[in-house]
Amino acid sequence: MTFNGIFQIAVFCIVIVALTRPLGGYMVRVFKGEKTLLSPIFRPVEGILYKLAGVDPDAEQDWLVYGAAMLLFSLAGALSLYGLMRFQDVLPLNPQGLAALTPDLSLNTAISFVTNTNWQSYSGESTMSYLTQMLGLTVHNFVSAATGVALAMALIRGFARRSSRTIGNFWVDMTRCTLYLLLPIAFVYALVLVWQGVPQTLGAYVDATTLEGAKQTIAIGPVASQEAIKMLGTNGGGFFNANSAHPFENPSALTNFLQMVSIFSIGAALTNVFGRMVGAERQGWAIFGVMGLLFLAGVAVIYPIEAGGNPNFTALGIDQHASLLQAGGNMEGKEVRFGIANSALFATVTTDASCGAVNAMHDSFMPLAGMIPMINIQLGEIIFGGVGSGLYGMLLFAIVAVFVAGLMVGRTPEYLGKKIEAREVKMAMLAILILPLSILGFSAVASVLPDTALVGLNNAGPHGFSEVLYAYTSATGNNGSAFAGLSANTIFWNVTLAIAMFVGRFLFIVPMLAVAGSLGAKKIVPPSAGTFPTDGPLFVGLLIGVILIVGGLTFFPALALGPVVEHLALSAGSLF
Repeated sequence: MTFNGIFQIAVFCIVIVALTRPLGGYMVRVFKGEKTLLSPIFRPVEGILYKLAGVDPDAEQDWLVYGAAMLLFSLAGALSLYGLMRFQDVLPLNPQGLAALTPDLSLNTAISFVTNTNWQSYSGESTMSYLTQMLGLTVHNFVSAATGVALAMALIRGFARRSSRTIGNFWVDMTRCTLYLLLPIAFVYALVLVWQGVPQTLGAYVDATTLEGAKQTIAIGPVASQEAIKMLGTNGGGFFNANSAHPFENPSALTNFLQMVSIFSIGAALTNVFGRMVGAERQGWAIFGVMGLLFLAGVAVIYPIEAGGNPNFTALGIDQHASLLQAGGNMEGKEVRFGIANSALFATVTTDASCGAVNAMHDSFMPLAGMIPMINIQLGEIIFGGVGSGLYGMLLFAIVAVFVAGLMVGRTPEYLGKKIEAREVKMAMLAILILPLSILGFSAVASVLPDTALVGLNNAGPHGFSEVLYAYTSATGNNGSAFAGLSANTIFWNVTLAIAMFVGRFLFIVPMLAVAGSLGAKKIVPPSAGTFPTDGPLFVGLLIGVILIVGGLTFFPALALGPVVEHLALSAGSLF
């Protein structure tokens, strides 16, 4: 590790903390329908959209109607995106003449982008037309992110309201998130990316002649507009196959830093939104503290391991120490322009959130360093998490934590003045257990199918198992990153990963909305001498403990078969 690397990580943390409160305050005003700086521009547009859609912005919905609206909207989006990809060869804005996608790949990609997963079993520059990239993928980058934030607001209202049968209006929440939050920031962000060298054009790919006289086709396109919302909405699906390791998606140190900040910014600000709306900002900072400590723990593992290099190279006398002549450490699969610190930080950030963008290949990380991204996703991506999904996932764990605290002291658990009873705990645990059921179930099936599943692996043994486990972890967790050693564009992988993405998104959301509806209908009980405080260090420690125990008991046996065994074998020198 170097001072410069530690300094860059510290600057990133300071910027995230500094952004949390002002952005959170702005979001509260947006979702309460209060006047903001952008109201003169977007309020008329908002009204027109409601009239065209036949939506009454003053009519609120209970959790069943709210959930049904979300599901129907997602279904319509998946069907339209599927059709767009199946017919892209006869549609305009396809200067390269790219063919239509196969049914299984279209199914996988449609569910992937609707669920905010953005898993890609294809190479974007050689598969997707400009129309598909813009009208299909970029649009869903906006609306899937807005859906996540809307769902988080529904759960927040469940905690904040008393004796209410409604939790908001899905159409209003999604519209306001898109108009007032995502669009303005993404617009300015895209201009910054263009300034830094990211292409934004509808022109055809460029043919160039190399110094050796060979012909090279350079892929370009409307990249900046997709890149901005890809990061801000924690989507992660890249215009190019190399994602944020590609110089046209991530050309400089400044864009790399901005990408990491944009991944965390809305997720962090939502903790402040939560605190403000329940009437106690300290509650939001307590949740922020849990997320922050878990984030720092991940960085503290990945960075020193990657900076330490490969022990087998050390045994051969190869110098892997950082110096003026070399970056040092394990540089396999990493961009020289970003180095170890920014690669380790990016990998932690993108898997803490449900982003999935990568600026280094996780497949090339050292075994225990590669285990951290898997753990981050398997915990439910609650460490700041995807826009909206991180907060509502964390709040479900908070419900379990106060339930455990109530059991220990022998009284009915309470959280923010709401009694936590059997219904809330059952729904919270149902949502939490959906993840291991899908991840471990699909991984087990794929591991015993040599002719359909295992033929796609690039490695055998523990690392091969890690590729399988990571794929279903990423899909179920709606992350979208990969170990990059798996050839997933087959019928088996496309279909099973699509099912995993669907399960991880919607079978988690429905119980969560049930919790929101149940909490909203409850009265707020005044705190008493026996009330467990949930805004201090004791609650932060308890919540972290519950998260790690639940995650550890569920996933450690699978992790031990992959990264842990691989680490032990590598340390013994048997994998080189």
